[in-house]
Amino acid sequence: MTNDIFTTTESEVRSYSRSWPAVFSHASGSTQTAEDGTEYLDFFAGAGALNYGHNHPKMQAAVVEYLTSGAPVHSLDMMTPAKREFLETFKELILDPRGLDYKVMFPGPTGTNTVEAALKLARKVTGRQHILSFTNAFHGMTLGSLSVTGNSMKRKGAGIPLTNSSKIPYDDYFDGETADFLWLERVLEDSGSGVDKPAAVIVETVQGEGGLRAARAEWLRGLSELCRKHEILLIVDDVQAGCGRTGTFFSFEEAGFTPDIVCLSKSISGYGLPMALTLFRGDLDQWAPGEHNGTFRGNNPAFVAATTALREFWADDSFERGTLAEAIATVHSGLEQIAASVEGASVRGRGLLAGIRFEDVEVAGKVAREAFAHGLLVETSGPDDEVLKVMPPLTTPKDQLERGLRLIADAVATVTGADVQYRTGDRELLDA
Repeated sequence: MTNDIFTTTESEVRSYSRSWPAVFSHASGSTQTAEDGTEYLDFFAGAGALNYGHNHPKMQAAVVEYLTSGAPVHSLDMMTPAKREFLETFKELILDPRGLDYKVMFPGPTGTNTVEAALKLARKVTGRQHILSFTNAFHGMTLGSLSVTGNSMKRKGAGIPLTNSSKIPYDDYFDGETADFLWLERVLEDSGSGVDKPAAVIVETVQGEGGLRAARAEWLRGLSELCRKHEILLIVDDVQAGCGRTGTFFSFEEAGFTPDIVCLSKSISGYGLPMALTLFRGDLDQWAPGEHNGTFRGNNPAFVAATTALREFWADDSFERGTLAEAIATVHSGLEQIAASVEGASVRGRGLLAGIRFEDVEVAGKVAREAFAHGLLVETSGPDDEVLKVMPPLTTPKDQLERGLRLIADAVATVTGADVQYRTGDRELLDA
């Protein structure tokens, strides 16, 4: 069977299919299978949209049952039993136990849609235009989201100037000794600084595309306090880091602060179906009816899958404290061992949004290609693609995590020539 159609008809903008030139025909759990029968262990998880793996059987059954029931699939923002059940479940299992009195907005179905809605709401509520974001941030590909994104290549794709935003240093952008908010604090308090008070600050607690930089809890609390002091809204973009990816449902829980606005997408549907939420304090709910909308904000199969995922994994803390915590420990132990074998390499990230940064910016890409050749899907991150990004489904069994780490260790050894050692318990898995 020829694959010419992909190169002759599909746009040159395609990217992942270039890195992984396989035609994937089946997927289950943490494994994808190509048409030729080759199996690939998936440490990519749909760029974070598949936190519970491919085709989770309970979600699959719920979606199939819904699709064959004759219930509405598309409903814009009309009321349906599926939406009601999702809202009730989300409030009961996620918001109420965490003391979060958020209103829930359904914007368009993707990550950039929820970011656009958050920026728009912040400007509407405050009457201010400017937004502050951070160095190496990534928030989406539409114009508003691009304006608060740091990556120069993605920003150039806009074709027009991206205005009404400024970038400020993310945690540890300098040497770890510079007072992180010194500049911002001073200009906000100086009436002669010429800097207008922003409507909002938008931040990722872990910069997924920006090199897996993970902000310290104290830094995030400091940012929250500064925003509160100056009546600036704080938006947390939890599109990639949320839904359990960092070890708790929301990535900001560990830091102990409450954002004014939260952006969720990717794994909130639980099944890879398009869905996004924008959460915000009740007093910020100043939208007029229809002032922000979207044709596909009422994706009922996504509501059904999301409800199933919440009940399956977040009805209590057993998944978070058991399977998820063990998976995080396994991955970080393996990454630390591998990084220790390569001069200048270091582990970055938090939870199952983690990886290895290499001093030689060409290494991560070579390792990812070598890993693919041996049956592992893993991507790169960072301004120079200098970080190997490890992002398996949260439900990946321990033996598969260890097999993936073995493949990474083997690939690193091949690419760098280093004496890479990776062991689990008392049993040596690789000594290359």
